[in-house]
Amino acid sequence: MHEATRHTGASPRPVLPLVFVTTLTSIMGNSLLAPLIPDILDTFDRPDSSAGLLVAAASLPGIVMAPVIGLLADRFGRRPVLTPCLLTFGVAGILVATAPTFEIMLLARFCLGLGAAGLVNLAVVLLTDRFDGDDRTRWIGVNSGVLTVALATFPVVSGAIAAVAGWRWALAPLSLGIVAAGFAWRTLPAGRPASPVSLREQLAGARLAFSNRAIGASVFAAAISFAVIFGVFLAALPTHLDDEFGLSAWGRGVVFGLPAVTSSIAAFNLGRLRRRFRADTVVLVAAAAWTSSFLLMGLAGSLVVLGLGALVYGIAEGALIPTLQDAAMSRAPADQRAAVMAGWTAMARAGQTTGPLVAGALLAGPGSGAALLSGAVGAGLLVVVFSTRPFGRDVGDATPSKNHSS
Repeated sequence: MHEATRHTGASPRPVLPLVFVTTLTSIMGNSLLAPLIPDILDTFDRPDSSAGLLVAAASLPGIVMAPVIGLLADRFGRRPVLTPCLLTFGVAGILVATAPTFEIMLLARFCLGLGAAGLVNLAVVLLTDRFDGDDRTRWIGVNSGVLTVALATFPVVSGAIAAVAGWRWALAPLSLGIVAAGFAWRTLPAGRPASPVSLREQLAGARLAFSNRAIGASVFAAAISFAVIFGVFLAALPTHLDDEFGLSAWGRGVVFGLPAVTSSIAAFNLGRLRRRFRADTVVLVAAAAWTSSFLLMGLAGSLVVLGLGALVYGIAEGALIPTLQDAAMSRAPADQRAAVMAGWTAMARAGQTTGPLVAGALLAGPGSGAALLSGAVGAGLLVVVFSTRPFGRDVGDATPSKNHSS
């Protein structure tokens, strides 16, 4: 167990600000970018279909690097792994904002993705290191709520900055990853796992953990969910708002902020929701609501209807994603938490990579409306998966098999 003690209802400890900073840094790469995509493509004279490539470039590294980062964090501790991830993100962010060509921007986005690959999973692992049961569920929900509040804010801020100073200045906050790296180094203890295991033992333990039905279902659902989020919502919707409704970067940012409002409400109340309903019920209802939201957005003939669909989208996402994370982490052995969460994130990154590429193909062919409707197909697949009730009885924490000190 990391830090030797758990905190169940006691003081959250200074780790919580670091968790939130890490989470916020992890989403900057795409949330700041989303409303700027049409302007960036215009600057470099690229077609709409390049939007998917721009988004996917930062997701691709995580497919390979997220599991590696998880294994390293379980083996060497959290601080020596998280700090360079944040530093890489910040330096690459500067390169993204100053890229002179589209090709260099793609390369810089790829480097940004290398840094971001471990951020989301390590933030959740830091929470799981310190909280059990209902407290863990509550803080994972709060962390997701913080994330979605930022998702409501970042696109509006970047859109407003772009309207005044251009899209390059709107991407300047990516450099704050450098500051976050210093904060991580000062906050986390320098210790390593008390009883380190060999790489072979780590891999064997990870394979055993992923054979758990609930963990496997959560990982599969993560891949589909993030393909939908990054392919349909982040890659296709900006083009749809530009082509169909003629919205500026600021207007697109406002639309992107709508679902984050309802998503944060759902995420902040996840602990209360989970005390009343089992995980299987929460994710099934959320997936059904998600399906309806994409139908509304894809078929909308007015901004009012599209906005309604975006609000429903937010509620569903706010309940779905943190519940999937909690379902996986509650069943992960203590010495495999980072590896399990990294595997979860790797599949999410696979979805983040393939989703935008599929969306780009649809944008080049049938158009943005068809790309949005493809989100209903993905969400409908989740309804089928969750109807089998893969998570069964809710559990507390897996029995730790090793002691750690991060």
